[in-house]
Amino acid sequence: MYPEELVRPMKAQLETAGFTSLHTTEEVTAALAKEGTTLVMVNSVCGCAAGTARPGAIASLNSDKSPANLTTVFAGVDAAATNKAREFMIPFPPSSPAIALFKDGQLVHMLERHHIEGRSAEMIAANLTGAYDEFC
Repeated sequence: MYPEELVRPMKAQLETAGFTSLHTTEEVTAALAKEGTTLVMVNSVCGCAAGTARPGAIASLNSDKSPANLTTVFAGVDAAATNKAREFMIPFPPSSPAIALFKDGQLVHMLERHHIEGRSAEMIAANLTGAYDEFC
């Protein structure tokens, strides 16, 4: 478990952009039961989350289409919520950071850590924008 003072700015970066932090399994289940599209960002303290995943996810929202619901869970902080979100991401193995797009509760697009590492925020945003064009 990471100290709150360490993760607060990492959470705030997404929350300021309109993401809702999910802290419980019930919140995750309710978020993914919504109709329409829901983006789930599995946040992390790692460098690729700070350098490309969070900025890329935020930048992707500047497109013509974007998900109706923006949510985030924080790996290493909200363990139960993160584990519940990952259940919806099966068959993909647990990964953080990760970004998943759901439509009507079904996983339709997934970026795992290995899709994020070594890529720029612009590349992450472009990948997500392509998914929004198809599913949103």
